[in-house]
Amino acid sequence: MTPDRDEAARALLAFYQEAGVDALVDETPVNRLAGDPQGDGSARPGPATPRKPETRAEPGIEPRVEGSTQPGRPPLIRDLESKGRPVAAAPPTPDAAVMAAREAARSAASLTELRAILDRFEGCALRATATQLVFADGNPQARVMFVGEAPGRDEDLEGRPFVGRSGRLLDRMMAAIGLDRSSAYIANIVPWRPPGNRTPTPQESAICLPFILRQIELADPDILVCLGNPSTQTLLNTKDGILKTRGRWSPFRTGSREIQAIATLHPAYLLRQPLQKRLAWRDFLAIKQALANR
Repeated sequence: MTPDRDEAARALLAFYQEAGVDALVDETPVNRLAGDPQGDGSARPGPATPRKPETRAEPGIEPRVEGSTQPGRPPLIRDLESKGRPVAAAPPTPDAAVMAAREAARSAASLTELRAILDRFEGCALRATATQLVFADGNPQARVMFVGEAPGRDEDLEGRPFVGRSGRLLDRMMAAIGLDRSSAYIANIVPWRPPGNRTPTPQESAICLPFILRQIELADPDILVCLGNPSTQTLLNTKDGILKTRGRWSPFRTGSREIQAIATLHPAYLLRQPLQKRLAWRDFLAIKQALANR
């Protein structure tokens, strides 16, 4: 097989695994009621075994061995294995992925180590569809940390959070209270772009949560700002909508100390609903006041 066909085969098999496909079916019928599943010599009556059809080559599927209930292995897999090429293993279960994420995040002693661990982490399927990891931007020693939802297309291409239209709006909002990327630290709950810029699923957020919690702990800001509903609900453990939670201060345990957290509207939402900027402005004035009082 050519390298292009190898890559296409691996991508197709990964798609089938993620979609839950666990069996291949050919055109030869199999009588699964025949035989002796009880092992006591009394076979269940079943429909008559159909006449064996003329053998035909089925593209992409190895013919089933007569009498077997297991399908043959796809030739694409056999070709990859015969050439010594790795075949993608089945993805871990969500619970196993969350446990692996917790253990991996706990082992990071610095933000540099945490980024390296995320680069190697394979428990989240989003990394297979994203261009690259989008870890953080700004100053990790800053007193205020902004956390959004997930990267978009521009962020995925550039490798930095909030660099598209919503990022430019966030820059202007920060500038209005005397902040910029040298005095703020910016990250996302999920560090890989979901396909089509969709909202991360609860499962994807749960897998990535240990990493952002450790990132907040290692950055150790004085103030945490949750941008948008997914970030707010995930980090502040609330089911209330963003219009109800925004502007309210909440205690947040980083793991080493308690800091203050506030939710506000996501810049992408403000681009769609510009009249709501007045609410975000109130929130940013509260952030400015809190920084001045510390």
